Amino acid sequence: MTQELALIVGGGPGISASCAKLFSRNGMKAAIAARNTDKPVLLQLAEEFDVARYTCDAADPASVAALFAAVKSDLGTPKLVVHNIDGRVRDIFGKTITEADPDLALQTMKNGAFSAFLVAQQAATQMLVVEPDEKGLRGTILFTNASAANKGYARSGAFAMTCQAKAGLAQSLARELMPQGIHIAQIPIDAAIGQVQDDGSRKHARAGTDMDDNLAHPDRIAETYLHLHQQHRSTWAFEITLRPWVEKW
Repeated sequence: MTQELALIVGGGPGISASCAKLFSRNGMKAAIAARNTDKPVLLQLAEEFDVARYTCDAADPASVAALFAAVKSDLGTPKLVVHNIDGRVRDIFGKTITEADPDLALQTMKNGAFSAFLVAQQAATQMLVVEPDEKGLRGTILFTNASAANKGYARSGAFAMTCQAKAGLAQSLARELMPQGIHIAQIPIDAAIGQVQDDGSRKHARAGTDMDDNLAHPDRIAETYLHLHQQHRSTWAFEITLRPWVEKW
């Protein structure tokens, strides 16, 4: 069988790295796109798991088009595409509506929701020309989202606007593309994600050190992404919200 290709757009030490490792361990070829492909975690993934690295500004249409063209030329058409960019820029989070800089709000929208549109557009363009496999599947497109996809918090207007735009995009694409054999799903993460440290502990920049699994584990999140990709089309999930057992909601 031809090795399946997974493309993860948005590269970092959390969900993206965990997905790349898990996909590779399950026999897939993994590729990661990021603005900076020289991050230590991406270099490590390339060395240990043969993860291909591609430079891309996901908020730029030409850059995203060039990414998918390069991946197809080098590796083939992705069977799984993960958009893992929340879009937040420095100094926009925690601002009231009167404090928020309009330029930063627009950049947040471009980084999060517009980039999701661009990635999905290129992914669908390539997947739709591929014949469905024996399971009737052309591919899977997954969107990482946040609890703001369903509830806008105070002092977080730009981020809530972005997350809900991405949720609307995912809903529209699910109705359009799932009947054509492309599984669409979004995964709102209602939690702080604990980055795995060298000593095995997990930490979050704002939430601190994990205590009794109060922070989401990126490896466990990745398992959900793989599960979504492997689901039978008779029971495709559109949305799976993940939260720690102690999270208030």
